[in-house]
Amino acid sequence: MESTRTLGRSGIKVSALGMGCWAIAGPWAEGRIPLGWGAVDDEESVRTVRRALDLGVTFFDTADSYGAGHGERVLGRALASRRDEAVIATKWGYTFDERTRQAIGPDASPAYLRRAVRESLRRLGTDRIDLYQLHLADLPVPRAQELIGALEDLVADGVIRAYGWSTDRADRAAAFGHDAPHAAAVQHSLSVLRDAPELLTVCEKYDLASVNRGPLGMGLLTGKYRQESVLPRDDVRGVTSGWLEWFRGGRPAPEWLRRVQAVRAALTADGRTLAQGALGWIWARSDRAIPIPGCRTVAQVEENAAALALGPLAPDHFAEVERTLAALRTAALREADRPYWPSPMLPTARP
Repeated sequence: MESTRTLGRSGIKVSALGMGCWAIAGPWAEGRIPLGWGAVDDEESVRTVRRALDLGVTFFDTADSYGAGHGERVLGRALASRRDEAVIATKWGYTFDERTRQAIGPDASPAYLRRAVRESLRRLGTDRIDLYQLHLADLPVPRAQELIGALEDLVADGVIRAYGWSTDRADRAAAFGHDAPHAAAVQHSLSVLRDAPELLTVCEKYDLASVNRGPLGMGLLTGKYRQESVLPRDDVRGVTSGWLEWFRGGRPAPEWLRRVQAVRAALTADGRTLAQGALGWIWARSDRAIPIPGCRTVAQVEENAAALALGPLAPDHFAEVERTLAALRTAALREADRPYWPSPMLPTARP
C-alpha cells in the first residue's frame, strides 16, 4: 500500500493514517454535559504527537472547540519545531469560552469564520492551516454556500491551503464538492461497523479525500471494552447523548459489542491486532480513505502506526468481514436491537 494519500484535488500529500486530536484536548462541556474525554496529561500528548511524526504519521486533525481552544494549543506546541513535517487540519463553527471551557453555540456567519481562523492560527502557532473544515454537520446548504467566498479569500491570502466539511450528510458533501473550488475533503464517520457508501461515492465523483472519524468506534474496535465496562462521568462516552451511538448510559452498547465480536476473527486473521484490522478494512474499502483514530498515549499511536506497514486487509479477509456484516444486518431486522442497525443519522457530528 502507498503510505501516502492526496487530500483530494488540493495536491496536498498526507500519510494514509492520520491522528485525531479530540481526546488530547482535555475537558470542556456544554453546561454540565462533558464534551471531552476526561483529564489528560499534556506532556504525554506532546510526546504522542511527536512519536506519530517519527513513525510516518503526518496528518493531524483537531478543532478550535476541542478543549475550548486547548486542543489547538497542545498540538501547536507539539509541532512547534517540526511544523513543516506536518499537515494540520482544524475546524470552526462551534463557539466557546476559553476561560470557562464552556461550549456556547454555533455561528455560521462569514464574519465569525474570518475571526475564528485568525484565532486558530494564534493557538496553533502557525502561519497557515492546511485543511480548514466547517464543523456544523447539518448546516443548510445555502448557508454553507455563503461561506465559500470567504474561504476562497483565505486561500488567496495563503491563510488556508484547502477546506472541507465535517458532515455525515451526502447532500452537504456534494454541495461543497460541486460549488467550492478549493474544497479538498469531507470528514465523515466510517468504520467496519458503519460503512458510508453514499459519502464515498461523493468523494469519488468530486475528487475529494475521505477523512474518517470514528474508525475505531470510539474505542470499541480496540477490543478493550466489555459489557461490564463503565466509562467515567467526565468522559463524553460516559453520558447518554443523541449524537453518540457506540455507548449508552456510560456502557458499551451491547449490540455493537456483539458485532465487534462477530468480525474479530476476520480482522485479526493475519496477525493484526483488532485495531490494526479495523484500519486495514478502511484502506481496503477505499483508496481515498484517511482514517484518523484518536490517540492519547505513545503506546496507542505506535499500535495504530504499525498498521501502515500491514496495509489493507487481504481480499479474502475483507470479503469475510462483508459476509459476516451482511448476515448481521439481516439478523438485526429480527432482534430487539433493531433500532440500532443501522443507527439513525447523527444529528450533530461534534467530533
